[in-house]
Amino acid sequence: MNIGPISKKRARDSFNRAAATYDSVAVLQREVGKRLVERLDLIKSVPQFILDVGCGTGENTLLLSKVYKRANVVALDFADQMLKIASRKQSWTKKLLNHEIKFVCADAECLPFHDNSFDFIFSNLTLQWCTDLDRAFTEFKRILKPDGLLFFSTLGPDTLKELRLSWQRVDANQHVHTFIDMHDVGDAMIRSGLADPVMDVEYFTLTYNDTMDLMRELKQLGAHNASLNRPHQLTGKNHLRAMQQHYESFRTDNKLPATYEVVYGHAWSVNISKTTPDQSNSVNVQFKPG
Repeated sequence: MNIGPISKKRARDSFNRAAATYDSVAVLQREVGKRLVERLDLIKSVPQFILDVGCGTGENTLLLSKVYKRANVVALDFADQMLKIASRKQSWTKKLLNHEIKFVCADAECLPFHDNSFDFIFSNLTLQWCTDLDRAFTEFKRILKPDGLLFFSTLGPDTLKELRLSWQRVDANQHVHTFIDMHDVGDAMIRSGLADPVMDVEYFTLTYNDTMDLMRELKQLGAHNASLNRPHQLTGKNHLRAMQQHYESFRTDNKLPATYEVVYGHAWSVNISKTTPDQSNSVNVQFKPG
């Protein structure tokens, strides 16, 4: 499923620029990641090879290493500056857990691994930056071992709805990133061959003093509108002021809300037993030749 034209270069550049400020503002990202990891308590299998897709600065990678102390963990992101920060956090983890995390700079839609390389793929708030979900899920299916598991979260279409509606009252340009409906995500999983998809949704509301606080935070996260249909000229002061005035209609208890629709999902590489730990004797994750 193609979710619309996205400039991967623009998205990558935004996250690279935001790498130094990301952790200071990634409150929602950490909370969703923590909740996604907590859901692993329901899974009885014990993965040996784990891939964290869209690892960012590595917070969830560290959590996964704590939960699965004997697992071989690979952290992947398409922004090399994010990976640099993630790798710096590894030093104490290596001492604590006595094993290293491998870091790979690559795109989720073109994974540099051989087939059947991982027992478990984890991805927190990353899939919304893929241009083609079918391709991403097909790649996940390809590199998962038989009975492998995919766990992920992504953002649904109500995300930043207040900001989107406020801009829509000003002009017809696309100022806010497009997010995919939960049912379309599920359909893409099925088309890729992933089995027994399970999905649910949760809503979060963050509050801000004004719209500039929200837009400043989005910039510090690197979460810019990466659509190729975005306005290419600078937004005029009058347009910006008009958007801010429309956004004021959402103010409640002297705060401006920003809604985030968080979609959780998981699926299996094949529809067979899901409770037996993988007893593979493999010792190394194999990379496809570059």
